[in-house]
Amino acid sequence: MSKWRLYTRRFMRNRPAVAGAIIFVIIALFAIFGDLIARYPYQDLDFLSISKPPSAEHWFGTNDVGNDTFAQVVHGLQRSLMIALIVSIGTTVISAIIGASAAFFGGVYERAMLLLIHFLMVIPTFLLLSMISNDSGGDWRVIAFALIIIGWFFPARTIWTLSLSIRERDYIAAARYTGVGGFKIVMRHMLPNIGSLLVIQFTLGVVSAVMTETGLSFIGFGVKTPDVSLGSLIGLGASSITSSPWLFYFPAGVLTLLTVSMALVADGLRDALDPTSAAGGRA
Repeated sequence: MSKWRLYTRRFMRNRPAVAGAIIFVIIALFAIFGDLIARYPYQDLDFLSISKPPSAEHWFGTNDVGNDTFAQVVHGLQRSLMIALIVSIGTTVISAIIGASAAFFGGVYERAMLLLIHFLMVIPTFLLLSMISNDSGGDWRVIAFALIIIGWFFPARTIWTLSLSIRERDYIAAARYTGVGGFKIVMRHMLPNIGSLLVIQFTLGVVSAVMTETGLSFIGFGVKTPDVSLGSLIGLGASSITSSPWLFYFPAGVLTLLTVSMALVADGLRDALDPTSAAGGRA
């Protein structure tokens, strides 16, 4: 039995994780193909249907200027997922390289990286992120870049801790004695041996990025009009939850399904990839 088949069987035995994966696939398909079934572009205005509840014409209703809420939720989900994937990939790659390199090379380089990481960990990153995103005018690219800059050092320290034991393994010493370059050892021998941690970190990073972007957009420091995200839609809907509750509940429901499904998938991956876990049953 190959290791990937073993991982798959252990993951499939975790019913909540399988349910989370199914929900996430449905949400991803909704984000990809939602524009094809939406009856209106997300920026179009219907002046004859302002603040209308869900109907056959507007499935999720309309907002106070006539935007179709269904189209806006689809676009907001696309934007939030785009930001989350870019941020999660960026933070995973940067933290993996820096954390494993610091553990392998040691010495001055390790002390410098740890000093930088510990310094960044005490900075009020949310305030810094708010200022950067506010000056950007709500550009989602700047927000994604800022989230990567402030999000890599926490996982980097975790990876550094795990890599300390890996650098003492025999195969690392053998590669070093045969003249293999340090960076090649990190990329070819160290990182593949913490691949399970990186997969889980990537999955949880998507959830963290979505929640951070949602929080920023909710308080007005994230994505701004004419662009929309789930956070900005929830922020706008919260101000009219009593008069137009559909403006809040639809994007909030999609966000809840997204974060819960990714959390279940991450939990299932942790149990499937951890050889000491008994949650997946016997192979």
